Amino acid sequence: MDARGNVITRSEEETRQLGALIAQCLPRPSVIGLMGTLGSGKTRLVQGIAHGCGVREAAVISPTFVLIHEYPGDVPVFHFDVYRLKDVAEFLDLGPEEYFQRPGISVIEWADRVEEYLPPHRLIVEIEVVSESDRCFLFRPQGQEYEKAVDQIIEMWRRAAGDPMRKLVGKDCPNSREEG
Repeated sequence: MDARGNVITRSEEETRQLGALIAQCLPRPSVIGLMGTLGSGKTRLVQGIAHGCGVREAAVISPTFVLIHEYPGDVPVFHFDVYRLKDVAEFLDLGPEEYFQRPGISVIEWADRVEEYLPPHRLIVEIEVVSESDRCFLFRPQGQEYEKAVDQIIEMWRRAAGDPMRKLVGKDCPNSREEG
């Protein structure tokens, strides 16, 4: 899966703004797999996605000790965290395919642990820590709807009024890797 583009955020607030923009541009239903180290900003991005779906942002927490949280909003958000799974069977027992078909956005933190069980059409977002406050988000869409959404996300981020940080869109993440 080739990278479609990337975005660099300079703060937690910008990460939440990016999440809201992602929520605005994605088709329904959508599946987003998040990959990144501890503290990379996965939950901050989910907070923004939820906010963009009309979910009260304070309600969104890392579901580390609960495998899934459902957040009702204008668009429901299903927030999975598979970090503590003993095995893939535990993920499959949650019935993820049912969530993936519901009219909302399913977000899976630590998606690399269950990637082969995600639907073929999805968005993978790799998050790289660049510095204490800076994060690079590398978008890897699968499927035409997701490719179109990522193009829209990047274009809207680039056009955000009066923010010089937006010029960093499309530049390579320091450690990004290309797959063919």
